[in-house]
Amino acid sequence: MAFRLLQPSVVSWPPSPIPGRRVGGLGILLVGLLLCVPSEGGAQWISSPGDGWLDVSLIYHDTDQVFDETGERRTIFAQGRAVALSLFFVGNMGIWDGVDLWAEVPVHRIRFDDAGGQRTSMGVGDSRLFVRVGPELVGLPPFPLALRGGVKMAGGSFDIDAEVIPLGEGQRDLELILEAGRSFHPRSLWTMGWVGHRWREENVAANRTPGNEWFWWWSIGGELGPVGWEGSVEGLRGDPWVLEGGLRLPSTRRQLDQILAQVNHPLGPGHGQLGVRVPLSGQNLPAGLAITLGYFLQWQR
Repeated sequence: MAFRLLQPSVVSWPPSPIPGRRVGGLGILLVGLLLCVPSEGGAQWISSPGDGWLDVSLIYHDTDQVFDETGERRTIFAQGRAVALSLFFVGNMGIWDGVDLWAEVPVHRIRFDDAGGQRTSMGVGDSRLFVRVGPELVGLPPFPLALRGGVKMAGGSFDIDAEVIPLGEGQRDLELILEAGRSFHPRSLWTMGWVGHRWREENVAANRTPGNEWFWWWSIGGELGPVGWEGSVEGLRGDPWVLEGGLRLPSTRRQLDQILAQVNHPLGPGHGQLGVRVPLSGQNLPAGLAITLGYFLQWQR
């Protein structure tokens, strides 16, 4: 059984702190509501050449609450309600011993209702591409340890308009992640985790640079008969935005602590999945439960 991991994709929601400009605060909030939902990805065990997997996840998030700049949970202004439906395509392929590639492409439909009316956006969001390397690359025996590096490309659209919901963050990110895991075979039990750092480049359209971030993940899972199960915890700690002239705004930091649970069952050639994500605390990020429904297919040469 492949170990699973989730790729964090959180963005900040507060309105722009730039005086005299209204830089899509509503839209950034909604992208946050959408993209803070982690999408699912693969294993610490590097895929062998020609082996790989495909994960398709549908994520539904309907909420009227956020964690504000002080970390308090509160309702969205003006009787707001955000509904996000996202389809994440995540694929992996081994290219040679100790190296595999994987990519993530999301498609979003985001709707926001408040006292001022209803806004809706739909389309492709920010995509990711990663290279992952393991001990086999340098001739060492296989071991569940890997280093993954990649880029999040600014896709979708990012309009400087409070009435338009952007489908992306508006800037490129670079990420480096150290992954590790352990199987307790012959018992049907495993654990895995990782820690990573995200360097976030300037959002030219909004004249700001989002803060860099540390993030981590730990998961444990196993099988009960034909049913697989997994429980996870995730954390995120970010730096403040930096505006033109080097002004740092501590109130724009984003943080997140959440738990996730998932079950899966054989379905055709792969596994059907059902899960839930529950944010426990945060700052400048959405609150509210999200439901995930997915399908995981793995193949070997």
